[in-house]
Amino acid sequence: MKIAYRAALAVLLHAGGVMAASADEKLTTLADQRDVAVTIYNDDLALIKDQRKVTLDNGLNHLAWRDVSARMRPETALLRNLGEAKGFSLLEQNFDFDLLTPEKLLEKYTGKQVTVIKTNPATGVETRETATVLATSGGTVLKFADRIETGVPGRLAFAAVPDNLRDKPTLVMSVMNPKAGVQNLELSYLTGGLSWRADYVAELSDNDTRMDLNSWVTLTNQSGASFPNAKLQLVAGDVNRVREAMRPVAMTARTNKNMAAEAAPMAQENLFEYHLYTLNRPTTLAEQQTKQVALLSATRIPVTKTLELRGADYYYQGSYGDLGQKLKTSVYVEFDNKGGGLGVPLPKGVMRLYTKDSAGNAQFIGEDNIDHTAKNETVRLKMGEAFDVTADKKQTDFQKLGGTGKFNYVSESAYQITLKNVKNQSVVVNVFEPMPGDWQILSESSPHSKESASTAQWKISVPADGKAVLTYRVRVKY
Repeated sequence: MKIAYRAALAVLLHAGGVMAASADEKLTTLADQRDVAVTIYNDDLALIKDQRKVTLDNGLNHLAWRDVSARMRPETALLRNLGEAKGFSLLEQNFDFDLLTPEKLLEKYTGKQVTVIKTNPATGVETRETATVLATSGGTVLKFADRIETGVPGRLAFAAVPDNLRDKPTLVMSVMNPKAGVQNLELSYLTGGLSWRADYVAELSDNDTRMDLNSWVTLTNQSGASFPNAKLQLVAGDVNRVREAMRPVAMTARTNKNMAAEAAPMAQENLFEYHLYTLNRPTTLAEQQTKQVALLSATRIPVTKTLELRGADYYYQGSYGDLGQKLKTSVYVEFDNKGGGLGVPLPKGVMRLYTKDSAGNAQFIGEDNIDHTAKNETVRLKMGEAFDVTADKKQTDFQKLGGTGKFNYVSESAYQITLKNVKNQSVVVNVFEPMPGDWQILSESSPHSKESASTAQWKISVPADGKAVLTYRVRVKY
């Protein structure tokens, strides 16, 4: 059935053209485009500025602007005459995004007549009958002069393409133009379907004390339109938007194999309370494509690797005994966003870390999200859980000293944390214990620091292939 639709559609388009347009429509396509600028935001939003040379008549013109995004928000569209602004005005606009397909064409002909063409397989002789399309949902129902049939008994021929059915998304505008001739027009609009994210690739070196960092901007175009040789800008920041239901779009992006041409990193500047990145050359954002361009590069960035063990506050409120065996310590990598090629705002994205093995091969060791990070701020990445450094934790004593209500009593409790290290070098483990209420450390085997009003921190050195024990006693008041 679909083959029959498409065969009929091909005949129709060859005979009558693909665009359903009134005779007086002025058509503009990418062939008229002189410049296009694309500004992409983080949250599936982009601003398009499309400049074209269009020939208009004096007075009222019906302008069909083809090759716009299928995800256009038409209420944001703004048409300007850059050369003859005085007397130029927009009266009305319609966004035709119902695209021409065999199924859509048949659907639009519900209640109308079509021609059914049958071919005798033995003689090759064609016969033609007129039928009325009664229904297309779940199958086709056709009414002939003497019968009703389901399905498509042959090829279908259609008289014309309906006015609101087009082969590409088209913005149709009624404009008043003060002067006949070629006009320099710019159409700007907001659209979905264009997105970007930052991807960071770093390699640790010098015993995990330094790293080399490269960053890419990954661009995805699922807007239903292409933007050739576009001036590309990216906005990093959380721009407030009024949320509304968007039309569902089922698309699959293809990847540009030539992901990034050699180029200098993108230039950066402040924009309101956000940051704007500008590519220093035009680039083509093809429909259904993912591509990457270089953002920044930095070498020999000082990094700090830390091992951390974090507790919980629930076991300061009662008697629990054993609190866990072979607890994992988490591995973090930190660096300051300053100097060494950094010191610029970093847009949010995913940072992936690698390190070389004994044979010199780079191996993946973890990844983490980073938020928008201003210059001189610290980036902190969780890489995973340490294999060779674990902890056993238990509560060795609990006493309720006073109080009657849930939030009106005093207690003391004691703890023992045994840190084990089977590596061939010593390590330092940062132990963090969140404590509820008003708390006071009464005794401890190693001095603590107060990381915050509710958290105590110990830095415990654990020898190579050995262990270290932290004990402490705390009084908690509610």
